Amino acid sequence: MDKIVVITGAADGLGKAFTTRFAVEGYQVVAADINDEAGEALAVAVEAKGGKVVYRHCDVTQKEQVLALLSDATEQFGAVHVLINNAVPLGTISNIEEKADEEFQRQLDGGLFAARWAMNAVFDSMKAQCFGRIINLCSLNGVNAHPQTSDYNIAKEALRCLTRSAAVEWAPYGITVNAICPGAKTAAFRSMQEFAPEMAARVNKQIPMGYMGDPYEDISGVALFLASKEARYMTGNTLYADGGGHINGINWASLFD
Repeated sequence: MDKIVVITGAADGLGKAFTTRFAVEGYQVVAADINDEAGEALAVAVEAKGGKVVYRHCDVTQKEQVLALLSDATEQFGAVHVLINNAVPLGTISNIEEKADEEFQRQLDGGLFAARWAMNAVFDSMKAQCFGRIINLCSLNGVNAHPQTSDYNIAKEALRCLTRSAAVEWAPYGITVNAICPGAKTAAFRSMQEFAPEMAARVNKQIPMGYMGDPYEDISGVALFLASKEARYMTGNTLYADGGGHINGINWASLFD
């Protein structure tokens, strides 16, 4: 039987890389996103390479859509073995005192509660099969408290706390829960490279390995390992797949000097 993996935020960046990598490695992928055109195109492209992908629309800020996604996946395939909570709402760049309560709530809904809703939805089946792998995508923005993204930072750090708490409570059932803090060429970084190449170069200079990671080549393998049987004794961890950028932190504020 194929191992079933559900990936949110699958249409671009890290989610696209995870979808492609897991499909290539023989997983049946349920790829979810709000960008239907990109998500459906990805499914077609991966299936043309021999992978198995089904696309589902899902706005992770909406609880009923998250629950429907996991319910449909379980009903169609009988089980979910791996859950990757990758989707996150787009936020604004502004100081704490300028952000509206609604902005914080949106980040908490999409960055924290969405993961909790999805995790709870797969818990019973993972417990019954004595196997489960949950991978939550967190962020160095929260670890290093990057300026002007406080709502996002808070949601991502709360997700790391949820990761550790679930790891403790669910370990007896063969379920591991880990976080990845990536340094990757997402859509935001690609945009920076295009419109402010000198700023992107300054970011790369602060990374010990000298470059921002490729989502497929540098990050997807970390998720693949955490999903494997070989990672059965690892839980509650934060893995920094960032070329060493977390060691001293990237001084984002200095980029605007």
